[in-house]
Amino acid sequence: MSEPTARRRGRPPRAESGDTRDRILGAAREEFSERGYEKTSVRGIAKAAGVDSALVHHYFGTKEQVFEAAVAVAFAPALAAPDAIAEGPLDSVGERLTRFVLGVWENPATRTPLLAIVRSAVNNDTAAAVFRRLIAAQLLRRIAGRLEVPDAELRVELAAAQLVGTAMLRYVIKVEPLASADLERIVARLAPVVQGHLTGE
Repeated sequence: MSEPTARRRGRPPRAESGDTRDRILGAAREEFSERGYEKTSVRGIAKAAGVDSALVHHYFGTKEQVFEAAVAVAFAPALAAPDAIAEGPLDSVGERLTRFVLGVWENPATRTPLLAIVRSAVNNDTAAAVFRRLIAAQLLRRIAGRLEVPDAELRVELAAAQLVGTAMLRYVIKVEPLASADLERIVARLAPVVQGHLTGE
């Protein structure tokens, strides 16, 4: 009977590096989701991923950097929002953005990892700073760049506040009747408000 193979230390072969990185990211999302940012450690992420903690540092650096990478992966579907803005006329941008953002939250495949990241960001200043930096640089400024209106960044932030607030109440806190309301009804009421923030006088 052969001896079980011991876990290798150090860097994996190049062919395995992509799988290893993905496994670490998956473990990190699970750890941040279950334990929150403060109680999650690089050692715990490494153990959950079945690798040495040195590999976590090799691929990502500090815990904050691991969290930032996990945020980027979880938030990736939402980063296509600027493209949704450009797909039609400016006078219907509010509806397109509202449908896009709520669509990301409606889909269980994209909602689950996003919930984990948002919960960590709400409960920890460092996690919140990472989340804020990603949203500002990768999403809000890109959307503002597609709008040819005065005070574009402020307008986008106000629209985002409206959408994020709705998402928090519907999908995270689950306040009724909003949590179980028909999506089309929500879009019909929310889209004109978002449109007003983006293009109104």
